[in-house]
Parts: sequence; structure tokens; C-alpha cells
Amino acid sequence: MKAMILNACGPIEQNPLRKSEAPKPEPGPFKILIRISACGICHTDLHVIEGELPQKKLPVIPGHQIVGVVEEAGQKVTRFKKGDRVGIPWLNSACGECSFCKSGKENLCDDIRFTGYHVNGGYAQYAAANENFAYHIPQKFSDIKAAPLLCAGIIGYRSLRLSEIKKGERLGLYGFGASAHIVIQIAVYKGIEVYVFTRSEEHRKLAEKLGAAWTGRAEDTPPALLDSSIIFAPAGKLVIDALRVLQKGGTLALAGIHMSPIPEMDYNLIYHERTIRTIANSTRQDARELLEIAAKIPIETEVKTYKLSEANLALRDLKHSKIQGAGVLEIT
Repeated sequence: MKAMILNACGPIEQNPLRKSEAPKPEPGPFKILIRISACGICHTDLHVIEGELPQKKLPVIPGHQIVGVVEEAGQKVTRFKKGDRVGIPWLNSACGECSFCKSGKENLCDDIRFTGYHVNGGYAQYAAANENFAYHIPQKFSDIKAAPLLCAGIIGYRSLRLSEIKKGERLGLYGFGASAHIVIQIAVYKGIEVYVFTRSEEHRKLAEKLGAAWTGRAEDTPPALLDSSIIFAPAGKLVIDALRVLQKGGTLALAGIHMSPIPEMDYNLIYHERTIRTIANSTRQDARELLEIAAKIPIETEVKTYKLSEANLALRDLKHSKIQGAGVLEIT
């Protein structure tokens, strides 16, 4: 099969992904083989490729927002059959036995594994996955439109939930890429007033189109203090900017798996019971709930498509904020 393979980490500007032939995966008893039609690109892919995350597997095929069709099902598979449309996200497996798994926090599992990081992912024509970590894709969404839901959507949904925002309150979103453009649609649907902070004028226009009550840059002061905020951009300085306009008792959620250092701050920024919390991965329940609400709204993902061979270009565009909404590789 054709695949974009990472053999050695390096800046995306140096085209570290190489188009190569790779063995077609063999599904085990509990696994499904997926013929991939689309795979979303993600900042986490960039962090893996550029070596900002500890490397777990080399060579590796990145990609963890996979949409395709079941081509073969292992002999003990019960949830899927040949021809079913399926999605594979970042969470590839959890042990099911540790204290975190048993308490509903499998996202913190001691033996957790991720798609496109510990195991090969979706920058390829085929992938295999355990049926218990795969999802039926709602018919409302095309393959291309569904792909961003499988990480940007799931992580965005978990971030929104853990931000503790309530109906009628004000929510700040810092960075307006793939996750934020999905989150704003869920928040508006739930009756939440959304304030968007981003450097890009084009991203601000998209935010306004999707229902933002106000848009500006991170250093700007919105017309009212915010009850909760979510930072999607991996820039530690934004923590200071966000706390500056956060209401007493407010929650600031950090949605990235990687972030540049957070500057030293004045204690008054977090005083009055303000909370800072990180978002670590996701659970299968997050995925199920996100796909359900996405179909109900329904969420309209804004996508820019690239060929599989253009994965390096797509990730460069992502790194330099040249993508409106989400980038998706079309696998033919």
C-alpha cells in the first residue's frame, strides 16, 4: 500500500514524510481492516513529526482522524461488518484494568496507546484497529467532512465539557483552527456566548460567520469578562492573556497535547479561585457523545483537502495558519 512514512523527526519545512510502499496491515481476531478514504491532519501530527513529543515508534505512519470502509473483519469482530463506514481516532487502546480505566478515566490509562504515534495511522491507503476503539460515522457526513470530527471534534468537545461553561455564560476561544471551529458550533447550539481570539483576520471572519459574539486578538480586551476559556493554540503566553480577562471563579482549559513554556505570572491572575486545567486525550464516551451531537446540530466542518502525497505541504499550511477550519488528506 502507499503511505507517507516518518523515518526521522525533523522540521516540516524539510519534508520529513516520505511517500513509500508499506505492508498492508493484517487484522487480528478483534480487529478490522479499513480501506481509508480520508484522514484529517492535526497539530498533534506536527508535534510527533517535528519531535516535540517523545518518539514512541520509528518508522511510523502518522494520522489519527481516519475515515474509511471496513474491508475485512477479524473472526471475533461483532460490531462491524465488511462495507461499514468507520472512523478511527487518536485513542487506539487502553488496558481496561488500571485504576484510571476502572474509574471512567481511560484517557489517563497507564498503558494507553495512540493512533499514528504508538501504532501506524491514517496517512496511508489502509489501517487496522481494534473494533472497540472504532466508531460508526453518521450518514449526515461525507468522509471528508467527518474526518475532523475524530480529533478536532472529540478533543474540542471534551475541552468544552471540562471548561465547565454553562448556558447563558461567556466562553473565550484562543486560536481558531480545526477544534475551535467545531466547538463554537456546539457552544452556540447550547446557548453559550462565544468570544474568539485569533491573529488571523480570515479566521475572525469565519468565527463571526459561525456565530461569535465578538472577535479580536489575544492582547485585546473583550467587552465583558469571560466565565470560561479554552486555549487551542500551543502558545504558553496565551495563558497570561486568557487569565487577564477571566471572571472570578472561572476555568481556563488548555486543550493542547504540547505547549510552549508558560511565562512567570503574577499570583493575582489566578487568585479569586480561578482554575487552570489541562485536557489529556479523550475517552470513548467523548467520541460517542460528540458524534451524536454533531449529527443533531448538524455540525458543518470547514475543510481544505490535499492529496496523500501532499501531506508535508498540508502540515506546513497548518503550522503557518493557512488553513480555514481543518485540513484533510484525500486517500484514493
